[in-house]
Amino acid sequence: MPELPEVETVRQILRKNILGKKILDIDIIYSKIVHDDLDYFKDSLINKTITEIYRKGKYLIFSLDNDSLFMLSHLRMEGKYYLKDNNLPIEKHEHVIFHLDGNLDLRYHDVRKFGVLELRKKEDVYTTYPISELGLEPDELNYELLLEKFKTKHTLKSVLLDQSVIAGIGNIYADEICFSSKLNPEQCCNALDKEDIKNICSSTYSILNEAIKCGGTTIRSYTSQLGVTGMFQINLNVHTKANEPCKICGTKIIKTRVAGRGTYYCPNCQKIKG
Repeated sequence: MPELPEVETVRQILRKNILGKKILDIDIIYSKIVHDDLDYFKDSLINKTITEIYRKGKYLIFSLDNDSLFMLSHLRMEGKYYLKDNNLPIEKHEHVIFHLDGNLDLRYHDVRKFGVLELRKKEDVYTTYPISELGLEPDELNYELLLEKFKTKHTLKSVLLDQSVIAGIGNIYADEICFSSKLNPEQCCNALDKEDIKNICSSTYSILNEAIKCGGTTIRSYTSQLGVTGMFQINLNVHTKANEPCKICGTKIIKTRVAGRGTYYCPNCQKIKG
């Protein structure tokens, strides 16, 4: 699943290519991806110009006609955007086609069909679900804001994955943040001290920003499909590294399940605190 760095990479590339483009027509091949009435969706967007693309957590937020209307896009498990000449045939798994001026198509591609497209009016975009339910961005983190969120018996990894606490962290980066913070992903959050929470803040910020610089992480199915393949996987310390030696101490990395997700950690560097 694309996480915050991958979604931010897609945002940056789309901004370079489609800002100022007008939507001339829309083909909706698989209607369930659009969470609005289809006629309303098309009528609202046709002849609108894409004037900005924002991001909150894992959501892309397309601004039309200088914030008069917004389109929310969540890529879910395997959603991708293609930029193609509009003369090219529509391929399998290209489910929503935005025909732009300049003979350019913006095509939403999704093998598993879990992605979401939905419209919001200006006054509703940040005050209604789902955007209103999202937590802090990495650059907003600090000890005081996170302290209350971590007064729980839940595991550290489950809290890192909770989008209402920190927006945008998924399985890959949760493992890497735990390792960088020298904390076990199964650690109960209510046992963390001030220094631990400060380390989580700094690790989250540095890891996600470094991943953005690398264009995200390409593992299995994820790639931006916009001319950039993420390279952060070469910097991974624990995720997908089961039975490989820890880069710090040489102990074999363990794979287990935490919060229902495959989880990787070093049992020596990341011991549970008493």
